[in-house]
Amino acid sequence: MVNQKNKIQSGVNIVEVEASFNDYINQDHFPCVGAKAAVAKQHAFLTVTGSIDSAIHDAEILAAIYQFVDVYRKAVSGLYSVTVIFPEYITKSEDEFEIFVWQRLQALADLDAQQYAYDGRVSSDASSAAFSFSLKEEAFYIIGLHPNSSRAARQFKYPALTFNPHHQFVQLKQTGKYAALKHVIQKNEMLFNGSINPMLSDFGVASEAQQYTGKNYQGNMVCPLKMKHAKD
Repeated sequence: MVNQKNKIQSGVNIVEVEASFNDYINQDHFPCVGAKAAVAKQHAFLTVTGSIDSAIHDAEILAAIYQFVDVYRKAVSGLYSVTVIFPEYITKSEDEFEIFVWQRLQALADLDAQQYAYDGRVSSDASSAAFSFSLKEEAFYIIGLHPNSSRAARQFKYPALTFNPHHQFVQLKQTGKYAALKHVIQKNEMLFNGSINPMLSDFGVASEAQQYTGKNYQGNMVCPLKMKHAKD
């Protein structure tokens, strides 16, 4: 596991936070079978930090994600992810969570742009169907979790951001496994949530940024992210 155990200031029990995340993923009929597989194979890395509304730990969060990227790039097979959990502040609503998600992602992107270019396999334009969030020149599809999400599958007890390497989804499409995985996820969504997430679109059809927070935007969402990376 990737942890920042010395950065916690409020006496949060790291072991309990990690255990609660694994219990969350391992719920019966939890929709994301990819996440279940990653946890089962110990490919789901965790970093537990402070508060999602604070920039204090941004550099340490970025370092942990960079460490994950190094591990992922050496992997032979399997699905991998890294989740940043913020146990020190519980967001009170979807609107508040959304604000802090964009703040943290913008801050991480700004720091990353000082060292790396953007992943050349994806677009840095958040309105593009080819967009994906990039750190250390590795694109990520991000899933936001918090206790007040309107989707049961995203209701984790602490605010959290899961970074899934984007290229994993490209490989699933290339090997013909994506459609089957999507079918299982949608079936589980019906059992777990009672409906299919209205914000989920086919991979590569619309900007994935609209899916990051888990909020139902009911129309066109204008993502506030502005990337400052040098062009490849």
